[in-house]
Amino acid sequence: MNCSFYELRHKEVINRTNGCRIGFVDDLDIDVECARINALIIYGGFRLFGFFGKKNDYIIPWKNIGVVGEDTILVDWNVPKPPSNRIFGNRKYKRK
Repeated sequence: MNCSFYELRHKEVINRTNGCRIGFVDDLDIDVECARINALIIYGGFRLFGFFGKKNDYIIPWKNIGVVGEDTILVDWNVPKPPSNRIFGNRKYKRK
């Protein structure tokens, strides 16, 4: 099956281990000397219209890609947990 980058961008990436939707392919990491794709890159979205920065990008190595189908790409990859997004940190407030 031949697939262009334009077609890859419209495929949804789904984690096969837990069924979690990761996102759509935004970019590729390509080794131009060997003409080989090293990884798929999925950009993180913006937090609250971009005022609070951006979520983390996902870089999925090619060895973790299981199946490239017509509509989806199934991957065997444990998504790293993002750091805590609490505004006040890990402080515990007690009522007086």
